[in-house]
Amino acid sequence: MAKKDPAKKESAKKAAAPATITLKHLAADIAERQDVSKKHAEAVLTDMVDLIAKHLKKGDRVRIVGLGILQVRKRAARTGRNPSTGEAIPIKATRKVAFRPVKELKEAI
Repeated sequence: MAKKDPAKKESAKKAAAPATITLKHLAADIAERQDVSKKHAEAVLTDMVDLIAKHLKKGDRVRIVGLGILQVRKRAARTGRNPSTGEAIPIKATRKVAFRPVKELKEAI
């Protein structure tokens, strides 16, 4: 019976993890496709993120064609439980960003 190679097992685990794409990766791809500098593409994306955040803070919905809708939803105050003691604790009302993908994106994934 042959022993399993631990290096192969580790590389299989690492390969299964999905890649994390950052703003810099997206900017590099856009720069290449649109024939602009990486610095310019990154500045445009950074401004877009800032504008989206600004509009969400105001309570606006942000619709990005082909991607989906970002909007702020209010979560009511509620009573929760401390898992270690079982004691009831109050949880304050909060606001959260919700994302609803468009139908085409859902079907593509």
